[in-house]
Amino acid sequence: MDKDDEQLLRGRVYGRDHDNPGPRPGARYVELVGGPLDGLLFDVTGWTRDAIDTGVVLPTELGRFGAGGRAMYDPRPGDPRRFDWAGDLP
Repeated sequence: MDKDDEQLLRGRVYGRDHDNPGPRPGARYVELVGGPLDGLLFDVTGWTRDAIDTGVVLPTELGRFGAGGRAMYDPRPGDPRRFDWAGDLP
């Protein structure tokens, strides 16, 4: 991914459509840090602490495995507002 692609993704919410890519008022988000989804926000509104503590595996075409691949993100210890990239899966 080049710098232009990275700038397009900043401030966008993972899974939102291109016509309305930004955060929704009142929703709760974590920032995805590193990996193919770096800089995207991920909506955790309504998630329990236990669910957040397990992290997420998100489908993405931007990772190492291309179409059908997934990116793993784990909560950052001591910073509940960020999930760090933990690798890609096929």
